[in-house]
Amino acid sequence: MTHIVLPTDQQKLERYNCVSSGYGAYVPSQPFTRTVYAAAHVVVDPLVESHPWVKASAIDWDATLTYREHLWKMGFKVAEAMDTAQRGMGVDWPTSLELIKRSLDVARGIEGADLASGVGTDQLIDFSGLTLDEVKGAYIEQIEAVESAGGRIILMASRALAKIAQGPDDYIRIYNELIQGCQKPVILHWLGDMFDPQLAGYWGSDDVWKNMDTVLAIINGNSSKIDGIKISLLEKEYEFVLRKRLPVGVKMFTGDDFNYPELIEGDGEYYSHGLLGVFDPIAPVAARALECLAKGDSTQYRQLMDPTIELSRKIFESPTQFYKTGIIFIAWLNGYQSHFTMAAGMQSARSIIHFTEVFRLADRAGVLKDPENAVKRMRKLLAIHGISQ
Repeated sequence: MTHIVLPTDQQKLERYNCVSSGYGAYVPSQPFTRTVYAAAHVVVDPLVESHPWVKASAIDWDATLTYREHLWKMGFKVAEAMDTAQRGMGVDWPTSLELIKRSLDVARGIEGADLASGVGTDQLIDFSGLTLDEVKGAYIEQIEAVESAGGRIILMASRALAKIAQGPDDYIRIYNELIQGCQKPVILHWLGDMFDPQLAGYWGSDDVWKNMDTVLAIINGNSSKIDGIKISLLEKEYEFVLRKRLPVGVKMFTGDDFNYPELIEGDGEYYSHGLLGVFDPIAPVAARALECLAKGDSTQYRQLMDPTIELSRKIFESPTQFYKTGIIFIAWLNGYQSHFTMAAGMQSARSIIHFTEVFRLADRAGVLKDPENAVKRMRKLLAIHGISQ
């Protein structure tokens, strides 16, 4: 049995015996009955000299794109250049555009591979004196760049718009113009301020129910040009209400990394599709579960998916914006990258106690590819923190 000595939150050390035997590559035997996007992370190149707190990090393109192939082959679509890819937290717009173009090129060579790409306004750095037309222009610049490369659009929330919008009418006007100008139906992105504190008050209010009315006004006025909306508020009640109010043909994509198994399964009348950062680390388990759901076996679906909930809640615990650290930590444990280094040096955003608990929960959820190798890597990380075996 594979074991390791891990620290606890009581400042003690304890022996931990791994319970999983690992997993191999998994290719579902039939299409999923839900549309599922994995928001994929990026792998940085640690050997390129840079100042990670000041300048965007260099990307290891081979490792980054290979991971997308890993997701596509398991039946997932990819939500590209999103928050999970450290957009606005170490990865800037020029790097994001190159990522989008490279991913589109790779996808064209893989049967069934699909992706939608995030566009926003992150090329705007100084918000002083900024106008709504300038924010709209920044959105349009990114939309046109992605569409000219053959990509589809996810309209991400804008820190700049959150800063200068005066109320719901400003959001409605800007979004109406952007949506109507896109070539193909878009996915809207409602990201709560627990993921990004600079998005507080997005849609014009601090009241979620008022914001829901604003979002629905945008959707109802543009339903033929909207594929769906992703909602990431980590409160399933909001999603229950919103998905019932959506017009026919507009999908609800859950972004709730706390309650996704229940929301995706549905209640017999309504269900959610998925656009989730947690699909990145749990993809093989989730692929098996989604295959079971497609076959009508909801019991096995929940038996596979439910153990991942505690892991996801740990990865996405407050401060939630640092969740990318846990996702890349698991990718490193599983050998999908040779190092645990992140854009902007964000590997330092969580404590060693956090990482040890993520390790335990990843093992219990069955998402460690090779527990023995994961233990070897975990021991190296512990040694850096002065914990010897």
